[in-house]
Amino acid sequence: ETIAGKRAALDLAAGGLLAPGDVTATVLPAKGMSVVGIGLATGLLPAEPLAPGDAVRLVQTPGQQGEVSGTPPTVPATVVGVHPSETSDKTVVDVLVPAEAAAELAARAATGKVALVLDSRER
Repeated sequence: ETIAGKRAALDLAAGGLLAPGDVTATVLPAKGMSVVGIGLATGLLPAEPLAPGDAVRLVQTPGQQGEVSGTPPTVPATVVGVHPSETSDKTVVDVLVPAEAAAELAARAATGKVALVLDSRER
């Protein structure tokens, strides 16, 4: 009864035991927020394993000319989940972003013109 109607607060292993912190009543995404899945190839995300709750920035990568002039546009985000692909070299990272940034970020992700930067884990 204490679990019914709640959602997993993190990735859960099949058959594992649940601890109180493994579930939450919080709805994801909250009002005004969106979750966007970003497929990233090796080299476009850190080799350091990402975890739910990590603060990241999604950076627009250069176009075909490969030149960067000025600071590229970024979108701050929070990692919700990380899912390595079994059929390609990409890792899908689900990120929580403000709803107004979601459409542009999804469009960038669809073209492959985005990289992920892991920000400080200090709290």
